[in-house]
Amino acid sequence: MDNIPVVDFSPYNLGEKGFSDGHDVDLGRQLKSAFTEVGFVYLKNTGITQEEVEHVRDNSKAFFLQPHEMKLPFSRGSFANNPNHGWVSSETERVNPRRPGDLKEAYNTSSLRSDIKWPTVEFRDSQAAFFQRCKELSLRVLKVMAHSLGLEPQIFLHAHSNIGSDDNATTLRSLYYPPVNSELVKEGQLRCGEHSDYGSITLVFQGPEGGLQVLSRSGDFISAPSIPGTVLVNIGELMQRWTSDLLISAVHRVLLPPAGDSSTRQSLAFFAYPDDEAIVTCCDGSNKYPAVTGGAYLQERFNDSYGRK
Repeated sequence: MDNIPVVDFSPYNLGEKGFSDGHDVDLGRQLKSAFTEVGFVYLKNTGITQEEVEHVRDNSKAFFLQPHEMKLPFSRGSFANNPNHGWVSSETERVNPRRPGDLKEAYNTSSLRSDIKWPTVEFRDSQAAFFQRCKELSLRVLKVMAHSLGLEPQIFLHAHSNIGSDDNATTLRSLYYPPVNSELVKEGQLRCGEHSDYGSITLVFQGPEGGLQVLSRSGDFISAPSIPGTVLVNIGELMQRWTSDLLISAVHRVLLPPAGDSSTRQSLAFFAYPDDEAIVTCCDGSNKYPAVTGGAYLQERFNDSYGRK
């Protein structure tokens, strides 16, 4: 399978309150197939609307378009309670450590505490509300996944019970890719280098601009275009470990625009991580990977992409 399937998530739509009462076998089978063969899937009819997505994108863009000095007080690393929360400037992050810094900015909403500073009240409210919507959808996807793998239905939910607190690193990232001056691009530099995500699953809400590519099992990069009304979901490295490599954490990247193209790009990504103290061990009872806590694994991966202290 060298294309990313589109799966109807209607049975677990966020508008359906009784989703926990049963299990849609066909939906589970389709998700398992996609995550086993590609590592990515488009979900339609999730209950998250395009209007919700646009609202968060608009609020985020207003922040990113401010002068550098206006964004600096909100930098990642300046929030004592959560070191991952805050603004990441362009070229600060290298998700492929072998390449120069990524040509993107981000705002990480990793803490929902009321006592931390935010750029504006509207920015805070839009981020927090969308975080909760993504949390609910992620938990529903994780429950379907557990069923599809023949596991105890709550196994993943128990390990993600602290999402939204400082005991869990789950993060909503608003991503902004500014115009690229091709004359200033360093050799090998991309908007986002080749990488696989670190956690359990990721929800991606793309804009219409394109540029995302996924490495297929046949070894070729395939386009992952924006499909209006869908959420792109992919597997993270901890979930691949959890399932002893049954589910794939596929490598992906965002290319530079063509030379002379000065357009920007925006996306939203919700990275669902296990609780910091949750122990991830192989579900099949094997010792293919050693046990690791969610927090320790994540810190090791951050050290790679931001540089070791």
